[in-house]
Amino acid sequence: MTTTTTTAPVAASPELVLRLATGFMASKHLFAAAELGIFESLREGPATLEQISARTRVPRSSARISLDALTALGLLERDAEGYRNGPEAAALLAGAGGSDLRPLLRFWDRLSYRSWISLASALASDSRDAPPTLSEEETRIFSEGVEAITAAPARALAEAYDWSGHRRVLDVGGGTGSFLLALFEAHPHLQGTLVELPVVAAIARERLAGRADVVEADALTDPLPSGHDAILVANLIHLLSPASTSELLARLRAVSATGTTLLLVDFFTDDSHTDPPFAALMAGEFRLVSPDGDVYSEQEINDWLTTTGWTPSHSNPVAGPARLITAHASAS
Repeated sequence: MTTTTTTAPVAASPELVLRLATGFMASKHLFAAAELGIFESLREGPATLEQISARTRVPRSSARISLDALTALGLLERDAEGYRNGPEAAALLAGAGGSDLRPLLRFWDRLSYRSWISLASALASDSRDAPPTLSEEETRIFSEGVEAITAAPARALAEAYDWSGHRRVLDVGGGTGSFLLALFEAHPHLQGTLVELPVVAAIARERLAGRADVVEADALTDPLPSGHDAILVANLIHLLSPASTSELLARLRAVSATGTTLLLVDFFTDDSHTDPPFAALMAGEFRLVSPDGDVYSEQEINDWLTTTGWTPSHSNPVAGPARLITAHASAS
């Protein structure tokens, strides 16, 4: 006779699963509110439901759904005077000057959100097609969204790093030129060159308005400009495979004199690839944008730098989850 032992199921609250599973609802409430002008309608101070409905031309019952959801999420506050922007909404979503994350929300809503529907299939296969080519309008939405999320790191890099010993900066994969513009504003003595793919380069040329040379090129295959004493690579490595990252670093070393400073800004992680958590989540975004997209640890980056002729020197936080890794071109 045998005795069967059964293990009682462990009691577990569904709270964590439900909170994560409804995350898309919170995101969509945020995206919709930004598009409808909810936060902007509260820029001057508190307002009633009726006032907000009139300002945004959103029906009263629909406005109430949005306002109450945003209040539950902590973005709005409500008291006897009505609704008002919370600190984050007032600073980042109301268009009050300074940092404005609304272009980022537009990018995530219009472009990223539809891609995330395919995350499971993207993770399930190593062979997949590249993302569809963006239209001119979609490219602008993408570029403006990336510029919004990198605005704080760009300003922080301009302020925290000592640029007094540099004269000419090469910005590789520099997007719309936001990093160079921040550098030029803080350090007028600097000159620069931006390297980007043709469609984005056209936007960068417009934004930089002659303040820097703009070179249309693929950084992995086309000739790279030389004659720069500092090279910046911001938010590009997370789109590349380890092999392509090493190739890029080697190509940059080939056009750099000994002692040239290389500055890498990205969502670098610890060795576990889980800290900061934002970077771990963004790895999915990068994989959807690029077949080789991923996040890398500082140790991985330092190993690739060492094997391609660079000597790593410092690692520092920049702003939010972004980090700066600095290296110098080693003697041949």
